[in-house]
Amino acid sequence: MKESVEELNEKLQGKSAEEILHYFLTNYSDKVILGSSMGAEDQVLTDMILKINRGISVFTLDTGRLFPETYELIEKTNKKYGIRIRVYFPDREKVEEMVNSKGINLFYESIENRKLCCNIRKIEPLKRALPGNDVWVTGLRKDQSLQRFNTKLVEWEDAYQVIKVNPLLHWTEKDVWKYIKKFDVPYNTLHDKGFPSIGCQPCTRAVKPDGDFRSGRWWWEDPEHNECGLHVKEEK
Repeated sequence: MKESVEELNEKLQGKSAEEILHYFLTNYSDKVILGSSMGAEDQVLTDMILKINRGISVFTLDTGRLFPETYELIEKTNKKYGIRIRVYFPDREKVEEMVNSKGINLFYESIENRKLCCNIRKIEPLKRALPGNDVWVTGLRKDQSLQRFNTKLVEWEDAYQVIKVNPLLHWTEKDVWKYIKKFDVPYNTLHDKGFPSIGCQPCTRAVKPDGDFRSGRWWWEDPEHNECGLHVKEEK
């Protein structure tokens, strides 16, 4: 690692998202990768990054249970920017074993089952997406959930041996949509139907206009469990 996360956080404190991205894209060149959930924040980052360096890789995780609108957005994004988002799938044998032993919708039955499903469909594919890179860019924001409030701008992910950078950490939801409208960034049409956060179809639903950002995800569980594990260190 060229610099410690403490040094990077101090150096980049108060910088704009574009300045933060420019720093890493300049100093870590082709070792930077954007992990996109195809959410609004990640679409903003895709636009920002490709304006700086069109050679940066973008990947997404296809769990096999995504909304049709999400697949449509992948195609729209590829066409708009002239790129090919790399798609990572879960291991077929592990999915078959899980479904045949616990059921197709096992995640409704217990937190343990839901975490197992997230692990097979998301976390294990992520472990194949990140190797060979030094910097993983994500669209995390502090106000998305209580679990993300203490997130740092730059973090070291020991489980994946990469620096994780969250350029939009201090952005508000309003900031995200202002950027999308200003630069005509493609976004998931489900956002217009009351879905602020979009994941797998069986585990995501619309929320009331004044509802919590993450309240439509795994709504049958207590709020403190509303993470799939991709950004929760203790679950890795």
